[in-house]
Parts: sequence; C-alpha cells; structure tokens
Amino acid sequence: MAREELRRDLVNWGQGELSDQAELVLSELFTNAVRHAQVPWDRLIETRFERLAGGVRIEVHDADETRPVVKEPSMDDEWGRGLALVDALTGGCWGVSGRAGVGKLLWAVVAGDSSAGGSAGGDTMGEMGRD
Repeated sequence: MAREELRRDLVNWGQGELSDQAELVLSELFTNAVRHAQVPWDRLIETRFERLAGGVRIEVHDADETRPVVKEPSMDDEWGRGLALVDALTGGCWGVSGRAGVGKLLWAVVAGDSSAGGSAGGDTMGEMGRD
C-alpha cells in the first residue's frame, strides 16, 4: 500500500521516473522498521513523502529509539544489505532523526538530479557512524 501511494504521488508530481528507485528505498526502510523496531503491539509504522525540487524525501517513522547501523555482511549472510543499498541508491543522502514523542524516523532523498539533496535535513549518515 505505501509503495502504491508513493508511486501515485510521484506520478502526480511529474516525477514518475523516480518510482522504481524510490519504491526500493521505501521498501528497505520499511522492512528495516518491521524487522528491527522493538515496539509495543499498538504502535504503528508511519510513512511520509515530501515533494522536493527534482526528487522526493521518504520518511519511515517507528516507535523504537534504537538507531540503525550499516553493516558489512559477508557473502554468505542472507540479511544486512538494506541500508547499504539505500546509501547507494540515494548517493548517501539519508539518515536518522529523532521525532516528537517516542521513536525515530529514517529518511532518504531520491533525486533525479543533485538539486534535491540539499534540502534533506536531519542527522546524516556521517553523523550516525558506521560499523
């Protein structure tokens, strides 16, 4: 459902060419929240999309305070490549920020050109650190 909403928004904004890349980024961020966020059963994962000049900012909110870490999985590992993929698809324009209330939000900017990256905001990956 969230991917369909993102695709529809991008088409409506005249940025349909970003759909495949943006949907993959959204899927990775959302899967990360589902798989790793340890939250009470009554807490939801929320998505938000913001139109930018030449791109889109994708946000995934969850109620877990734990910040994600980019891993360097071995060739045999079945998991652990999602954030590295997000990093590659966004040119490093992604990160994690606190939010009002409990939890965090992961954000990423998918841009058709370099004009969208400057308005991303929030903590950047470089400030989060890597393992």
